[in-house]
Amino acid sequence: MEVKIDKNSGYCFGVEFAIKMAEDEMENKEPLYCLGDIVHNDMEVKRLSAKGLVVIDREQLQELSNCKVLIRAHGEPPETYKLAIENNIELIDASCPVVLKLQHRVKNAFDKMERENGQIVIYGKKGHAEVIGLTGQTLEKAIVVMEDADLEKIDYNRPITLFSQTTKSTKGFYALSAKIEEKIKATKGELTEIDFNSNDSICRQVSNREPQLQRFAQENDVILFVSGKKSSNGKALYQVCLSENPRSYFIESEEEIDQDWFQQAERVGICGATSTPMWLMEQVKSYVDGIEERLLQD
Repeated sequence: MEVKIDKNSGYCFGVEFAIKMAEDEMENKEPLYCLGDIVHNDMEVKRLSAKGLVVIDREQLQELSNCKVLIRAHGEPPETYKLAIENNIELIDASCPVVLKLQHRVKNAFDKMERENGQIVIYGKKGHAEVIGLTGQTLEKAIVVMEDADLEKIDYNRPITLFSQTTKSTKGFYALSAKIEEKIKATKGELTEIDFNSNDSICRQVSNREPQLQRFAQENDVILFVSGKKSSNGKALYQVCLSENPRSYFIESEEEIDQDWFQQAERVGICGATSTPMWLMEQVKSYVDGIEERLLQD
């Protein structure tokens, strides 16, 4: 049985950069707080916690002062930076450059929409760390949409500028954009450039993984998709695998593996989300290799 790790899986640049910054900072042996899980993977969070990284929430941040706090790749709203100045908190800013650029674009678009009585709409998950950072650029006026029901929040008589959370599905974004266009036409009878400005702001390092994963899922008999349960990117990419290969299994670690999955399997593929560390996929591979050895002994 051949067991192979997808070379395109694992951390995106933003997550890798944030973890490297955290590890470098912890070498100073000073307390380092992280606002939220540094990555949506419990195994990696536990590893870094053992090294001294302390995860806090926004309420706990309010009580801190004279310390260091890491901002993870998802970015933060302006209020976080203001609070840090007030409480003498040194921010270790590991915001992904792609996210920072998007925040700047959203802020500029919001200022324009305010002048034109328009609306900022963000395709993303309400409450997600990146989305909190994006809506913070709009004084919390942005409309966050994910399901068809959310489209009812939009006023189709007013101009609309659409952006996307960087880790969302490209297919989902364009489907949503098309639905907004149809609703504008139904409301106003026509669609002009003034009515709607759609911005595909999805990170290509993320979106390019979909076609790569489709091929990988087709090439293997069994797919083990390794990801944290909280990762929205992981859930989306797992569905890509499942659509191509019904013998795809979502696991957080090797402890969830059932050896019955590998019956009559010649090729096993291991892949993961942008928040899945390579060491964890290698750990899963070692475990699967061990299963094969035990089966051969039996």
